[in-house]
Amino acid sequence: MKKISIVIPCFNEVENVELMSFAVKNVLDEALPQYDYEIIFIDNCSTDGTREKLEGLCSRDKKVKAILNVTNFGQFNSPFYAMCQSTGDCTICMCCDFQDPVELIPTFVREWEKGHKIVSGIKTSSRENRFIYFLRSVYYKMIKNMSSAQLIEHFTGFGLYDKTFIELLRQLDDPIPFIRGIVAEYGQGFNRIEVEYEQPKRRAGKTHNNFYSLYDAAMLSFTSYTKVGLRLATFLGFIASALSLLVALYYLIYKITHWYSFQAGNAPMVIGIFLLGSVQLFFIGLLGEYILNINTRVIHRPLVVEEKRLNFEEKPQEEPDDAADKGAKK
Repeated sequence: MKKISIVIPCFNEVENVELMSFAVKNVLDEALPQYDYEIIFIDNCSTDGTREKLEGLCSRDKKVKAILNVTNFGQFNSPFYAMCQSTGDCTICMCCDFQDPVELIPTFVREWEKGHKIVSGIKTSSRENRFIYFLRSVYYKMIKNMSSAQLIEHFTGFGLYDKTFIELLRQLDDPIPFIRGIVAEYGQGFNRIEVEYEQPKRRAGKTHNNFYSLYDAAMLSFTSYTKVGLRLATFLGFIASALSLLVALYYLIYKITHWYSFQAGNAPMVIGIFLLGSVQLFFIGLLGEYILNINTRVIHRPLVVEEKRLNFEEKPQEEPDDAADKGAKK
């Protein structure tokens, strides 16, 4: 019997977590009874009672599993880590706020059975704020045009992944994984297909996305999958330097030839200083984003640190004699 893993990251979703578990189980039991399954929640140190709800779910159903993190490791590390802990023949990753439709699970599985190793859910429209959706569309198009990996528009990571792709994720050893970029980069080799859907509104609670989290996501994709920022800094820096040099030469020659009537004052110098200063500050900040990305990768902290896990099988411990023999061989 094939096994389906459902990965659901959550943070302060006390109003949604039980209903999400029940909704997923109902779909799996009714539409896909021929499959075994596991539901893996990974919690980013919730403070609203979500953890207590998860512990209750796990105590009542051994197919519901939970990983409780010691702190909030962000919107990318946590689901990526949980996907790597899954044991199914395929893994479906979805949010806990019902904005990733549970009803699409059977559709994903049918496409997987046809031979597609990756099935990506693509938002064609959304019931969220129209202005936010417009900004997302602009962002996706901009990153797609600048990236060599051709990032997928309106793809959030919601989709199905075959166990062969999950094994690839385990081998990447990436401390700041960006699943959207990884799927875009390697997806074609896994016979990827897209399934379109309309994103519904969040069922309950408040979104945890804010300007900082959206900016963080944008910068991670920008600094991980594009070179245009650094190239732009080089080209614009050269152009600004050339223009400043030409202006300086012009005023030098003009002052020499019209020394008796030259009264331009300090205005050209002030304009030049502000122009160069603004260009430099902008690109120093941009370079800082790239350096921050590099620094995070070099430090190579773990993806997450677990506080505890529930309903996972413990790894068998080595017998003392076996451990001693391995030590002797080393």
